[in-house]
Amino acid sequence: MSTVIDLFHALPEVLRLDVLPIVVVLVMLEAILSADNAVALASIVRSLPDPEQEKWALRYGLVGAFVLRVVLILTATWVINYWQFELAGAVYLLWLAGKFFIASAKEEDEEKFIPMASSFWEVILLVSLTDLAFSLDSVTAAVAVAEETWLVLLGGVMGIVALRFLADLFIKWLDIFTNLEAAGYLIVALVGMRLLLKVIAPAYVPPEWLMLLLIGLFFVWGFSKRKTHQEESLTKGE
Repeated sequence: MSTVIDLFHALPEVLRLDVLPIVVVLVMLEAILSADNAVALASIVRSLPDPEQEKWALRYGLVGAFVLRVVLILTATWVINYWQFELAGAVYLLWLAGKFFIASAKEEDEEKFIPMASSFWEVILLVSLTDLAFSLDSVTAAVAVAEETWLVLLGGVMGIVALRFLADLFIKWLDIFTNLEAAGYLIVALVGMRLLLKVIAPAYVPPEWLMLLLIGLFFVWGFSKRKTHQEESLTKGE
């Protein structure tokens, strides 16, 4: 609670000339690094048949994601000491990606829409947990090296704001580009594998530059093919 109060008192610090460039860079980084998370969340939200439900599920899910991310930041120095949290995040992300690709393999029509959840509240839960799993690596690392916790909290807030707008865009793009959803779940699997390697084989954890390169290549492939009008109709089972 005291850390939250400190964050509130530190808000005027954002206007300091020496801190302002850091905040600007932080916002830009969060917007860029949220893209991989956003496509995963957009794919989960599309499990709902009604576009209006998609919007509300995303909003509620991101509220839950924000709460969980703040809790993670405030407890990160403790979480760092327990590898079980990273293992749980890795298993969850790999399960999520595996569920999608197994369902894809069972579909006779590869363009048919594949739901990842069966109810409104299940979608909200998956959105919140997915953001938490994606945040495990970056948040714990940031807290471990950051001198001011309020800057990490600010980064978390900016990340959620970036997710809100990026996920909306990806929801639309998923109906346009054939490979984008599969690319999103490949990224989910990639992040899950990195978390798993951190637990079982730290020496083989891929460097950040390689992760960014692979994620970039997945996005290039995801945006490489547009759907026909007939395929767009099949996507939602129309």
